[in-house]
This record gives sequence, structure tokens and C-alpha cells, in this order.
Amino acid sequence: MGETVISIRPLLAVLVAVAAGLLILALHRRPRARDAVFCGAPVLMFLIVISLAPTVLAGGTVELTLFTILPGITFSFRVDSLGMVFATISSLLWILASIYSIGYMRSLNEHAQTRFYACFSISLAAAVGGAFAANLFVLVIFYEVLSLITYPLVYHHEDDTAWEGSRKYVVYLVGTSKSFLLLAVALTYYLAGTFDFQPGGLFRDVAASPLLMVVVYIGYLAGFAKAGIMPLHVWLPSAMVAPTPVSALLHAVAVVKMGVFCVLRVVLDIFGTDLMADLGLGIATAYLVSFTIITASIYALTRDDLKARLAYSTVSQLSYIILGAVLLVPMAVTGGVLHIASHAFSKITLFFCAGSIYCASRKRRISELSGIGRHLPWTMGAFFIGTLGMIGIPPAGGFVSKWFLVLGTVEAKELVFLFVLLASSVLNAAYFLPVVYKAFFESEAVGADRAPDEPIREIPMVAIPLCITALLSLLIGVYPDYFLTLARGVLP
Repeated sequence: MGETVISIRPLLAVLVAVAAGLLILALHRRPRARDAVFCGAPVLMFLIVISLAPTVLAGGTVELTLFTILPGITFSFRVDSLGMVFATISSLLWILASIYSIGYMRSLNEHAQTRFYACFSISLAAAVGGAFAANLFVLVIFYEVLSLITYPLVYHHEDDTAWEGSRKYVVYLVGTSKSFLLLAVALTYYLAGTFDFQPGGLFRDVAASPLLMVVVYIGYLAGFAKAGIMPLHVWLPSAMVAPTPVSALLHAVAVVKMGVFCVLRVVLDIFGTDLMADLGLGIATAYLVSFTIITASIYALTRDDLKARLAYSTVSQLSYIILGAVLLVPMAVTGGVLHIASHAFSKITLFFCAGSIYCASRKRRISELSGIGRHLPWTMGAFFIGTLGMIGIPPAGGFVSKWFLVLGTVEAKELVFLFVLLASSVLNAAYFLPVVYKAFFESEAVGADRAPDEPIREIPMVAIPLCITALLSLLIGVYPDYFLTLARGVLP
């Protein structure tokens, strides 16, 4: 067991993003200064987050208790291996997303940019706050804040489509948390008398009927709807009405990853692997998420809208992470946690590319992308690299995480899930590779909404971040040591 360090840095990481959001609002009449704050704050947050890494990589934790609310309920931060994975990804990708967002919003001359940047910043504060939560109480607070502060981002365009998508977003996320999640949280406090996460599980020494434990677990699984498990996934494709930077970071990284992160906390630190196995909840959840993996992949295969295809791909890929956790063996858990990182880098690249295509050509549908790779070679080259990660082809990071997941199915002696992973990878190839083929190897067709002589060019502030994320997705495949060490430290 490593050392425990008391430090204010977890709180500072959250406050940096909150302060950035407030300062952005104050600078609404000074767009250059506003944009500078929006780009500078994530750098500072990332430096604070990464300064915590040496302690966590050595097996220790960083903790900070602010105040006690009730017996067994404190407002506390605790940085461990699982939280460090989520926080590193969110803070690092915010740097690139901020540059991308400015390029995207300027090129389209979007309205309400100040509101957009402010909500975006505070969303990252909620994500990192959740990553560093020391107990269920703090985690749920940041989970709810993230749901509410992202609503203006989903509703950004303020038209009928945005209203419909944002309404579904709020109804699903807030509705499930106020019904299922609230019940599970209340029963947890009743049974355990505390909300503190514990290695091996908060319920490890709690004597309660198996039926009640199953009810609590179902409440968590349904309440954390951000995880996108079918049938509570409907909000995610609907939220694609948001501007692409929102889809990229919040719906490929922060929002959806908060969902699976919460489920992993429930499985590993509230129930624990032993209780999950004794109640048969691991294998039951594995079948549920396997259904999501395959069904969402089939849905993705049928979608012509590029962002919709990416959205259903996200629904499928999120369940890889949960599958790894609920197999309850070290190899699978390692693969699931690694997939948080590999999916984040690859999927944000793909969403960035979708936004780049739209900024340059106003094209949304895959059927309209014939020959676009000749005009946007950097964008479509990065799209191809992101595709490798989604399919799990080396050297992309997706290969490493899927390799551990495959080994985990063998270690757990559950080969049916091995075939689920293989079938899903084939489906990944079936719905991603045709996009690349169409972009580079089919003849160009001029869209009805664009003149034949109107140029389609890369936009530097949009293209540069997506090329960097593509390279990062390759880098963690070649050199996964940082995330691999953290993933192996998740289980006690």
C-alpha cells in the first residue's frame, strides 16, 4: 500500500476550470481575452492533474477533506488510479478541444460563443471533480452538475431540432438519476452508514438480503444513464444536435466517460468483485452490455449521418469498458480501464474530423463524402487512424485495450464474450472502413448545397488538433505504459 498525501491540488484542478468559466463570462465584450482564457485554463488544469501522477503511479493516493456534512458523509477528494485515468484524459483533451472549438466556432460564425465556452469550461470542472471524488456523495453531485451544465451546449443552436434533442437529453439523464439513482444512494447509506469508496467494496462487510442488494445494483445501473447501456442510450444519439466540439469532448469523453466511470466505481468500490460474483451480477451485466455492444454496432452500420454513426459506435464502445469490469478478473478489468483512454483518443479524433468536414464542405452524410479525402487529406488521414483504434488494429491504442479484454474473457472462462468482442470488431470495420474508402477512392460528387468551383480546404485551427489527437491515439498503442500502470493499480 502506497503513501497517502494530503494536498489541495485536487480542489485546485476543479477551481481552475470553474474560474475560467466565470472569467469567460466577464470577458464577453473582449473576445480575444476570452479565447485566451479558454485556451490557457486547460493547460493549467492539466499541469495540476499530471503533478498528482507520481504519487498515484507509485501506488499512493492524494486526499483532501473539506468538511463533514453528516456522520459518514464528507465532501472529500481522493485521487487514485481509476480517477487519475479519467482526469488525465479529460484535462489533456480539453487543451486540444479548446483550440479546435475556437477554430470551429469562428469558421461557422456561431452565436453565443461566450456562453458556449463558459459552459464548456465548467463541464470539465464537473468531470475532473467526479474523477477525484472520494465518496459516492461527491460523485453524484458532480454527475448532476455535469448533466445540467451541458444542457445549454446541447441546446446551443436554439432551433426545433436542438430543443427536441436537449429535452430528451435532460429527461433521460436527470429523470433516471432522480428516480433510480436516488433510490440506490439512499439504500446504500441505510445499509452501510457511509458513502466512502473502499477497495474491495463498501458492502464487503454489510449483511443484507441478496434481493435488496440486487435492487440497489439495478438502481445504480439504470441511474447512471450516461453509461449508454441499452435501452437507456437514446439520449446520446439525440444529443448529436449539439455543435461538433460538444459531441467530440463531452459526448465522446467527459459525459459518457463519467457514466462508465460511475459504473466502475459501483462495481469495484461499492459492491466489490467478490460480492458481484456471489450475487451473479457480473455475468448478468456482461450479457446485458454484450447485447448493447452488438445491437449498437448494427445501428451504426445503418446510419448515413456521420455523427449519428459515431454516436452509435460510442454506445457500443462504452459497453466494452463495463464488460471488462464486470468479468471481475484482473486482465479484463485492466482492459476495460485501458479502453477508457484508447476510446477517448480515437473517438475524439473521429468527431473532430466530422466537424472539420462540415466546416470545410457543409457535408454531414457519408453518402456525400466521395472524393473528399483529396481536398481534406489531413482530416481524412486522421479519420483513418481513428478508425484503426475503433477496430483494434495495431499500432493504435484500441488494439492494446481489446487485447487485454480478449485475454480477460479467457481468464474468466467466458468465451462467449470473446466472440462478442470479435464480432463487434468486424462490425466496427464494416461501418468505418467504407467511409475511408469513399473519401479516398471514389470519384467526387458535387453537393447540391455547394457550388462546383467553391473550394474545400483544411482549416488550420480545426485540422491541427485532430492530427495531434490521431498521433496520441497511436502513441498510447506504442507506449501504453502510463495508462497500463494506472489500470493495473485499479484492483487492490
